[in-house]
Amino acid sequence: MVKVSVIVPVYNSEKYLKRCLDSLVNQTLKDMEFIIINDGSTDNSEKIIKEYKDKRIRYFKRNNSGIGATRNFGIDNSEGQFIGFVDSDDYVEEDMFERMYNECINNNLDIVVCDYYKIKNEKKEIINFVDFGITTLNEKPNLLTDINLAPWNKIYIKKIFDKKTYYPVNVKYEDTPFVAMMLSKATRIGKLNLPLYNYIVHSNSQTTIIDSKVFDIFKITDILLNELGCNECIKQSVDDLVIYLITTYTISQRYIKEKELRDKFINSAFSYLKCKIPNYKKSNYFKKRNFFKKIIEKNKILTKIYCSAYVLLKK
Repeated sequence: MVKVSVIVPVYNSEKYLKRCLDSLVNQTLKDMEFIIINDGSTDNSEKIIKEYKDKRIRYFKRNNSGIGATRNFGIDNSEGQFIGFVDSDDYVEEDMFERMYNECINNNLDIVVCDYYKIKNEKKEIINFVDFGITTLNEKPNLLTDINLAPWNKIYIKKIFDKKTYYPVNVKYEDTPFVAMMLSKATRIGKLNLPLYNYIVHSNSQTTIIDSKVFDIFKITDILLNELGCNECIKQSVDDLVIYLITTYTISQRYIKEKELRDKFINSAFSYLKCKIPNYKKSNYFKKRNFFKKIIEKNKILTKIYCSAYVLLKK
C-alpha cells in the first residue's frame, strides 16, 4: 500500500504550480502518490502538470466543481494509508511527509498536526501551535480553537474517513467542518513541532475576499452545531468555535462598501448567535479578547458603527 496520498486541487494556478509540484516530487518519502485534480482550469495549468513524468503523479481532469467536491473526488480515488492535502499555490518542505508519516507510525496516530510558515508579501512568519502531546478531541476539546482548521498541515489515516466526514460542497469555508469532524473521529492526535508547510497569503485569494458568499458561514456553523454540538465533552468548545467564526466574519464586514449588504450580514449574525447560543456573550472566546474588541464585538450597534467608520476612513 502507498504510504501517503497527497491530494492537490488545481484551478488556474499556473503562476505557482511548478513550485508546488517540485516540492512534492522531491519529497524524501518515496512511497507516495500525488493526486492532481484539474478542476476546470482555463490557463496553462494542465500543460505544466503534463510536463512531469513522475509515475507517482495521478492526473485527473474534471469540469469545474469547486474545491470541496474536488477534494472529495481525490479522497475517493486515493490508495494511501494516510491522506494529506496541498493547495496548488502553496508548497511544502521536502521532508514534510516523511516526518509526518513516521510520527504517525511511531506513535500510532490517526492524525498528526505540524506548524507552518505563513508567507505574505515575501515575509515569512512561523505559526507555532502549543504542543498538546498525544490526545483526543474529547480529552482536549480546545483543539478546535487552539489549532488552525485548515486541512493542509496535517495527515489523516484513511480508515477514519467516511461520507459523513467529507467536505461539504457548493459552500465557502468548507475546511472547518471537515477538519473538525476528522478530529472528532481520531482516537490519537499528535503534534510535530516543526514548520513543514508553506502557506501563501494572496490579497485576492478566496479566503481573504469578503462578498455575498459570506452568508455561507451560517451553513458551516450549522454543520458544526448539528454534528458535534450534541457531544457534551466538546460542546463548549464547539460553541466557542462558532462564536469565533461568526464574530470574525461580522467584524470583517468592514471590508464591504455596500452598507445594505454589510448591515444585512451583521443583523443576521447577531440573530443567529442569539438563537443558537443564547449565552454567547459569556463565552470563553470573549474572555480572551481585549476590552475594546470585546465591547464592540458583543454589541450590534457598535459593530455597525465600527464597520461604517472603517469604510469611511478607507475612502
